[in-house]
Amino acid sequence: MSLSSEDKKVLSEIRFEKASEFLEDARANLKETRLKTAINRSYYSALNAARALLILEGVNPESHSGAVTMLSLRFVKTGLLPVEVIKSFKILLSRRADVDYGDFEHITTTEAEDSVDRAEKILEQIDTLRKKLIEGD
Repeated sequence: MSLSSEDKKVLSEIRFEKASEFLEDARANLKETRLKTAINRSYYSALNAARALLILEGVNPESHSGAVTMLSLRFVKTGLLPVEVIKSFKILLSRRADVDYGDFEHITTTEAEDSVDRAEKILEQIDTLRKKLIEGD
């Protein structure tokens, strides 16, 4: 992908806004006890935040696992993000797959609350780094 620095910043902002919207959706669904949807939106919130960060490096993964791998390689292994971000991301991915594709999956309120909390923390950490990268450019 060949984008100018400015285009990467704009796309990062768009993706992070989407991540924030999905997080608000997750919170609203949790409040209304739509637990499976809260988990789904929590995961997609984290995914869009990751994509918002990765695009600043010119990386645009085409798969969910690609996003995890690239986030780990570019930002966790370099010490820019804590390893907990990847651990939480993988938990959210697993839960999202369970609720979206599992026929007999039972979700507890605790799991849904934890998913929203994990997504919130991921967004906070990614946005802090994302803003530093944008300012440093």
